[in-house]
Amino acid sequence: MSTLHLTHATALGHLVHPGHPERADRVRVIERVLEQERYAGLIREQAPAAPAAALLLAHAGPYVEAVLDGLARGELAGLDADTVVSAGTLPAVLHGAGGAMQAVDEVMEGRVRNAFVSMRPPGHHAERERAAGFCFFNNVAVAARHALRVHGAGRVAILDWDAHHGNGTQGIFWSDPDVLYCSTHQWPLYPGTGAAAERGEHDTVVNVPLAAGDGGAEFQEALRAVVLPRMEAFRPDLILVSAGFDAHWRDPMADLNLTEADFGWATLRLMDVAERVCGGRIVSVLEGGYDLVGLSRSVATHVAALMEASPCRPHAGMIRHPAAVDAAAPGVV
Repeated sequence: MSTLHLTHATALGHLVHPGHPERADRVRVIERVLEQERYAGLIREQAPAAPAAALLLAHAGPYVEAVLDGLARGELAGLDADTVVSAGTLPAVLHGAGGAMQAVDEVMEGRVRNAFVSMRPPGHHAERERAAGFCFFNNVAVAARHALRVHGAGRVAILDWDAHHGNGTQGIFWSDPDVLYCSTHQWPLYPGTGAAAERGEHDTVVNVPLAAGDGGAEFQEALRAVVLPRMEAFRPDLILVSAGFDAHWRDPMADLNLTEADFGWATLRLMDVAERVCGGRIVSVLEGGYDLVGLSRSVATHVAALMEASPCRPHAGMIRHPAAVDAAAPGVV
């Protein structure tokens, strides 16, 4: 078994205004770095579009209907100034959620060891009934519920290492005893949630705030002393990663000082836990990361670590598709 990479050209069609940090070049630089020879063993597939009904796994029906209708018309009321709508947003968000679900399918059914989904816009700020912070639908939350409802997982754990707290994911699972949500993030910082005292109704929320200026030593200690022991004790059947890379020292959207090596270390330690409790099953979904150099280096290290888990060969009988971003998409390099 090997590592699966899922993406889709629709990630490039969600357009934002000039100067907006959450831009299509984020996916382009990821595609470029994963074309290097060291990633030749990646299994590459197109992220499918999620059916609208799947979004109800994490979001309220009226909210889903309103967002899908608004996106179809190219306009959506009530969003913050940073959450931009364009004609290409609807297919991008559907393929983003669908990619996360497909990654869960492949991992839970044993066809691949782990998976990385590089789609945009991100999702972890999307609440049950509210879009915010560049996010419309919560891809990781949909994926977690998909694992529970469709694949019979008893428990799912989520590690969110984005520099910004995943308020949407925390809120969706606040009262769910079957999902453990763990987050390291800069605090205080947007969206203002994520204090250590926020623990959920069933003590299944674990927040480890980091201070501006903290770097690899503090991040690694948070995982080693708090997060990873809680995840191992929870004994999930699947581990999901909200893989934001804006805690990198180069990133303009936060003030943490992680390096790509810190993300590699975290990935390997998480894989150790996954091997002990859930057969190595990990699905990683892109969230933030807005400096293109820091993002590409961090993703490269993260995916290389994921690939260490298994020999790089396709599973017998699996149909694999061409490179993840359509050749016809303008500007893809």
